[in-house]
Parts: sequence; structure tokens; C-alpha cells
Amino acid sequence: MAYSSSGRGHDKVNATINIVPLVDVMLVLLIIFMVTAPLMAHKVKVELPEANLDERPDTSGAVVPITIAVTDNGDIFLNDSPVTLQLLESSLAVEAQKTPQPPVNVRADRTTKYGMVKEVVQLAQAQGMRKVGFVATREPN
Repeated sequence: MAYSSSGRGHDKVNATINIVPLVDVMLVLLIIFMVTAPLMAHKVKVELPEANLDERPDTSGAVVPITIAVTDNGDIFLNDSPVTLQLLESSLAVEAQKTPQPPVNVRADRTTKYGMVKEVVQLAQAQGMRKVGFVATREPN
């Protein structure tokens, strides 16, 4: 808002909008868009393949994830069956060759040593498993 004082000794409020700052901002934005618009054009022309979305792949045979559980005393379970590290390594090597590759879910007790969980995750990644995740429960509020 702009204030003006008249020569009569009392102030009146001038209720007109000062548009000078608005014009300044608009000019700056115009210059920015004029500079960046040529940069958004792709210089290399590539013919992208067209996808037929009418025929979607059948996802009814979805991949069942592999579950690895690690207890606090160091026992390892592969899909609820007790295994050793060597057996786990060979099982994951076989699973890594499948297409599509199943994801690996690692579950561990709250008191399990981090080193044991780290060893299991590194073993899975060394065998070529691309999707290794952790399973946790939500904390109560």
C-alpha cells in the first residue's frame, strides 16, 4: 500500500496497488523462461519404441519372495527351513539364475547382532540377488 501526504496537514491512505514490483518479477520470470526454453529441446533425435498397452503381461504367476530369517543366536532359516551358510549360498546361487529373479526378504530378531545380518545380506548380493530388502514391524504409537 502506498501512503501519500497532502499539504493540508492530515494523512490520507492511498488504497491503490503498487504494481511496479509485480512487473519486475514478471520480467525476470520472462527472461528466465526465454533462456531455459531452448535448453529443454532434445538435440539428439531418437525414435522410441511404441508399447502396446492393450496386451498386458500375465502377472498371476507372480514371483514368490525368498525369506531369510536370522535369530538372535545366529541360526539361519531359508523359507522357514534351517540352513547353514554354505547351503544358503548354494540355494541363492540357484535362485539368482531364475527369470524373473525373486526378491529376498531378510528378517531378524531385534537382538540379532548386526554383523550376522550384514553377512547374510552380503552373501545374497555376492550370489547375484538384485533385490534384497528387510522386513520389519511398525512401531506402536
